[in-house]
Amino acid sequence: MQAIYTAMGGLQKSEDQVDRTASLVARSPFFTGAQQDEITLSDQAVSLLAAKSNYRANLDSFKVADEMQKSTISLVG
Repeated sequence: MQAIYTAMGGLQKSEDQVDRTASLVARSPFFTGAQQDEITLSDQAVSLLAAKSNYRANLDSFKVADEMQKSTISLVG
């Protein structure tokens, strides 16, 4: 059961990373508010690819944990 919670936490972290990166890219050259750090699109592309890989890995972990749980229930029941 712990594996499912861990995988779900990883999925949430990946989603948060995508949200942060999208926010930076969306306001980058057109933002008229307070001064912000300069970003590069290549850095943000790498961030999005890392989030995608992390999401897939956590999703696979979630699927395996779910299958293990179902197997355990079928053995007990």
